[in-house]
Amino acid sequence: MESNLGYWVGVLLMGGIIGWLAGMIVKGRGFGIVGDIAVGVVGAITGGFLFSVIGITTANLFVAFLAALAGAVLLVVVTRYFRLAA
Repeated sequence: MESNLGYWVGVLLMGGIIGWLAGMIVKGRGFGIVGDIAVGVVGAITGGFLFSVIGITTANLFVAFLAALAGAVLLVVVTRYFRLAA
């Protein structure tokens, strides 16, 4: 795992963008900047795992972006379901 500052800035920036996009896709307002970053990063991990389970490699940047977005959308849907159920 990389440990330089540029890598982590990129991860947080991409996480924020993916989290914001996921909030827009699910027809919402998002979770604020920190929440969007968290959803984006956790969604990327989730999406990467789910894609690997079904046999899709995420070596391509575009496929990795789609996996992260799919995981973030899934995470937003599940989060909103439990928020509404409570």
